Amino acid sequence: MRGKAAAYRCDVSNQTEVATVLNEISQREPIHVLVNNAGVSHVGNVETTTEQDFDRVLRVNVKGYYNCIRAIVGHMKARGRGVILNMASVAGSAGLANRFAYSTSKGAVIAMTYQVARDYIAHGIRCNSISPARVHTPFVDDYLRKNYPGREQETFNELAATQPIGRMGQPEEVAALALFLCSDASAFITGVDYPLDGGFTNLHG
Repeated sequence: MRGKAAAYRCDVSNQTEVATVLNEISQREPIHVLVNNAGVSHVGNVETTTEQDFDRVLRVNVKGYYNCIRAIVGHMKARGRGVILNMASVAGSAGLANRFAYSTSKGAVIAMTYQVARDYIAHGIRCNSISPARVHTPFVDDYLRKNYPGREQETFNELAATQPIGRMGQPEEVAALALFLCSDASAFITGVDYPLDGGFTNLHG
């Protein structure tokens, strides 16, 4: 089965832009699924995180999700069904060193997931989240090149070893869980945060 795709440029932290784009899409066809996946990161503790750093992370990672949910949930209510999936992180429920702003934002995403699931369950809308541990993406490679020049592979191996399964996750593995949670196969699942973490959360020690 082949699908079709279209790209729309949008600043998720801008509520007006988000509402305009999602309204335009919904006028063409019903929106059944919303996946909130925009995100930015920051390395630092509370002392080294500036107000600008903190605002930037929360503006995208938290307000961006709020803006998208707010813009589409009315359309889903009117149809009596819908699925919202938020990309969170193990950083939202486990203490990671020097991830103050990022961890704060992902903890908020998990709480947001529970709240939306509770508030809209009677309207046939499900809301869940996925909390990956480290996933090997171009972002990781760029981070290693910028921060560990000449030690990229060594540092990559060290980061991979922090997960009990012995490797980083793959984007396809995150996509597979997302597809399941957005499909009718998970129709009985709502208000759940799924760690996708190679044992990071529960298998240390």
